Amino acid sequence: MDGMNELEIGFSASATRQEQLNGLMEQIMGSYSVSDDEGPLTDAVEVFLNKQQHLTVRRHGDTLVASTNFGRERRVILAGHLDTVPVIDNFPPRWLEPGDPLIREDVADGHEHERVIWGRGATDMKGSDAVMLYLAATLTDAEYDLTYVFYDHEEVAAEQNGLRKVVEAHPDWISGDFAIIGEPTDCGIEGGCNGTMRFDVITHGIAAHSARAWMGRNAIHAAAEILNRLNAYENRAIEVDGLAYQEGLNATLISGGKGTNVIPDECRVHVNYRFAPDKSLAEAKALMIGADAGAELGNGEHVATGGVFEGFGIEMKDESPSARPGLTSPLAQSLVELVRERTGREPLAKLGWTDVARFSMLGIPAVNLGAGSPLLAHKHDEQLPESDLLLMTNLLEDWLK
Repeated sequence: MDGMNELEIGFSASATRQEQLNGLMEQIMGSYSVSDDEGPLTDAVEVFLNKQQHLTVRRHGDTLVASTNFGRERRVILAGHLDTVPVIDNFPPRWLEPGDPLIREDVADGHEHERVIWGRGATDMKGSDAVMLYLAATLTDAEYDLTYVFYDHEEVAAEQNGLRKVVEAHPDWISGDFAIIGEPTDCGIEGGCNGTMRFDVITHGIAAHSARAWMGRNAIHAAAEILNRLNAYENRAIEVDGLAYQEGLNATLISGGKGTNVIPDECRVHVNYRFAPDKSLAEAKALMIGADAGAELGNGEHVATGGVFEGFGIEMKDESPSARPGLTSPLAQSLVELVRERTGREPLAKLGWTDVARFSMLGIPAVNLGAGSPLLAHKHDEQLPESDLLLMTNLLEDWLK
């Protein structure tokens, strides 16, 4: 990772559009930007954006907001996060030539004769970042004023999210009539998003020597009921405004015990609930722990008064609201029509959480549209065919013009 501070972002004016996009992609992919380490990439992006005379560039922490001021009647926001999840032997990146055995079959299908970029962040979401950087530099005749947001800490807890911090500190920077989040969607439109909450479900016991177990009470054994309730819960697909959102309730971590010969006095099962946008965050919490449990972020353990985990201790760890599809605005409908015409793709539901929810809370309709397959996000063999960069660029450029 030596030389990260010397990263330069740019492209040759004489190169083809595909070559320009590939160059931008290679540059930002080559910058290690796992959450907490976005700074050098943010610095380089800031230098690049400041070279574009038609942009006003502002920075808060490691988040950049670059805006045009052409006096248009409406403003569109294009947003992408610069951070990635931790690497899994997939950094530094590299280009794979056609036929390379590292190219996944599902990626090669339809892309047999083109190069593929492999490595951390290829789909989530540096492909879309490269497209947005290209548009930020070249799109000076759009029908709308444009705001580009490149932000940090999307892949970690919501309290660290750079977009959230900018919205709180400088709400006037994030204003507009419509927003596009560049999360990977195979260049289709994915509307809204599931909400998410994470919490510990806690059992308590009494510690004792394992040779005299009857002197204690085993908290790990008591957690069996938590697992039983999880196994019995029916995860459903829920239709909202014509799109089907798959819910999910799962244990993702479990911890307990202080020694191999000690009866454990506490056990924690970490639970993640992904809920459809037919319900608010408060309604989702009520389904899990009851409406009056009192468990909030940072206020410690409370007993669930109802819901799936009634009777157990609950400590909230993270929560973010869902967002409805947002496809009813005229801007959304025109984008849906263009994507349908060019790709044949109808809108789908976004099953993971994205910052469309944050824009939804601001009253700004928003959709997800980005390069790369959402099924490859966070995988060790994350990869992106180069033509996705060109397709996303052409779609957005034509729509914005």
